[in-house]
Amino acid sequence: MAKTVLQVENLTKRYGNVEAIRGVSFEVQEGEVFGLLGPNGAGKTSTIEILEGLRTPDGGRVSVCGLDPQRNPEELKREIGATLQATSLPDKMRVLEALKLFATFYERRRSPEELLKRFGLAEKRNAFYSTLSGGQKQRLALAMALVNDPRVLFFDEPTAGLDPQVRREIYDVIEELRREKKTIVLTTHYIEEAERLCDRVAIVDHGKVIAQGTPRELKQRSGDTTRIEVRLAKPASEATLKGLDGVTDCHALDGAFILHCQRPPQAIVSLVKHLEAEGNELVNLEISTPSLEDVFIELTGRRLRD
Repeated sequence: MAKTVLQVENLTKRYGNVEAIRGVSFEVQEGEVFGLLGPNGAGKTSTIEILEGLRTPDGGRVSVCGLDPQRNPEELKREIGATLQATSLPDKMRVLEALKLFATFYERRRSPEELLKRFGLAEKRNAFYSTLSGGQKQRLALAMALVNDPRVLFFDEPTAGLDPQVRREIYDVIEELRREKKTIVLTTHYIEEAERLCDRVAIVDHGKVIAQGTPRELKQRSGDTTRIEVRLAKPASEATLKGLDGVTDCHALDGAFILHCQRPPQAIVSLVKHLEAEGNELVNLEISTPSLEDVFIELTGRRLRD
């Protein structure tokens, strides 16, 4: 059986009158990639910073590799590696110099030269940090997170602000670590990132975990139905559209209607007949299979990036 290496129970955190984390609970098993998925301000970073020992919780219990981040900070640092949302090094620090410096912080360490090769930075070993591209800086941050050969890795928004090509490069790196059975906890607000990289996902909103499971499980919970998004020329009733043949549910969103159906052809025929009878017209129609975005919309009534 998989071993639990990280436990969070009823975690809470306040900043003045703002309750950033409101009773978050989850577990992470050894060798899995666990994602905290949610919009900016959902409480993801506060949660991960408490797990890293960077912030003090107001309530709840946290255990990482059997250690309490507040009571055992030095022991914890030897067992984890992390990349923050923003990594900044001195402009004139060279790439190899940065890795060697970080290696001196630990008794257990990996070869800086080996990490340079692994992350495609060998040719940049003597380059100043200020000359690196955004993707190279992020790869260096990932390399530094691995310098102590950690048991658990924390990646906070690892691809935020990167262009699509560089983002895919970072995905490849994380997928390689996943194949090596590294335990990884990452935060993201990118749906495709969570679906591609994570074994399990906790959807976080307003400081609470509102759903968790594998991406497949979460999508099945949404009814495993096809989504038909329609925009109409004239207003229509949700209740009327929900009552059409083949439609199991309907809700309005951003000026459109989202129809849930298990028999799309029947639903579309029924919709067209209804619109003709009402003197209404289709402006746009899009068909899609369930996604984590759909799960988020169903649970919160809004899109992830709202």
